[in-house]
Amino acid sequence: MLSIPLIAGSTRRDRQSINVARYLLAKLQQRPGVATELLDLLEYNFPIMEERLHRRDDPPPRLQEFGDKLAAADGFIIVTPEYNNGYPGVLKNALDYLLPEYERKPVGIATVSAGGFGGVNCLAQLRPVLLAMGAVPIPGSFRVSHVHDSFRADATPADPKYDQEAAEFLDEVVWFTEAIAARKALAPKA
Repeated sequence: MLSIPLIAGSTRRDRQSINVARYLLAKLQQRPGVATELLDLLEYNFPIMEERLHRRDDPPPRLQEFGDKLAAADGFIIVTPEYNNGYPGVLKNALDYLLPEYERKPVGIATVSAGGFGGVNCLAQLRPVLLAMGAVPIPGSFRVSHVHDSFRADATPADPKYDQEAAEFLDEVVWFTEAIAARKALAPKA
């Protein structure tokens, strides 16, 4: 069974990206052979990072739990809004707490925006950060433009095109996760 949790990368009031995260979570839960859960940064509420988890003997509340879940994951998905052409500081803060937990893990990135470009600038900035941390951002992405109109509060899309796009995105996330997990099983890193 593959473990592919989703990180909800915003804590903003009235955030719309959580609807997209819940939608992708529901779609991923329907996939056989995949275990998933939503890791909502709003629920974790980490303070500003002072030192990485693996270098602390006094981690903030729930940081060890968060780190353990990502360490045990075969891959993960980040769902984040684009704020001012970038990604939220709360997401960068949470990512910076960890490092070995990301090594050689595929990451699917879903971005949302209030405007018409679906968070493409956020996506472009987040990929090199993940690469620098040792993760493997997959080529495909799931982008949602005009999120206020595109997704309802019950986490369903207003446009059925998102069902096909989500299926293709999740196919790619699962493919990369299976491929990398299989390679790791053959030759684990020493």
